[in-house]
Amino acid sequence: MPEPTEIERGLQQIEVDLKRLEAEYNMYFAGRLPKPPWETRSRVEALVKKYDRSYIQNYGDRFRFQTLQSRYAAFIDLWDRGLRAREEGRPGPFAHKPRAAKEPEAKKPEDHILYVAAFHDPLREMDKLHELYQSLAEARREVGEDNVPFHKFADLVKNQVKKLKSSGSPEVAFRVAVKDGKVNFTARALRGVRNE
Repeated sequence: MPEPTEIERGLQQIEVDLKRLEAEYNMYFAGRLPKPPWETRSRVEALVKKYDRSYIQNYGDRFRFQTLQSRYAAFIDLWDRGLRAREEGRPGPFAHKPRAAKEPEAKKPEDHILYVAAFHDPLREMDKLHELYQSLAEARREVGEDNVPFHKFADLVKNQVKKLKSSGSPEVAFRVAVKDGKVNFTARALRGVRNE
């Protein structure tokens, strides 16, 4: 097996540090770390800037870097909103409502649709993706379910769009609803939609 190039080693380092940074932020927002992980964040930021300024010749490496860079940007946006909400005393994207003792069955949430969004390319529609994620996180909190990490959610949406677009649909609609006290997250191909 050939020795990894300097760029491959650098991208691997970004990936490892990004996972560590995500874990540290999760611990901070869960109350297990006293302060945000600024050191790790500045290390990841320095690496991302370094490779952003350099020319990456290999297409595979360039794609991998752009994927890591957009993932980092999405995380930064989410974490900054969480920090801002915490400073302002609001429940942010990471707020956990304490689970109360079993409530009587009579107070079951009503069935309702919370959010609908359609995507051509989720990586180019990050604002919409964040809004969809927020509505799903809110719905899961409402029914007492744990939150899903953003990167796993983004991968799921991207894969669903890719799968349904390959069957000939130009756009894919996602719906967040609460049905029978459970969160219902569905994707379906929009047929008959023409790009004009």
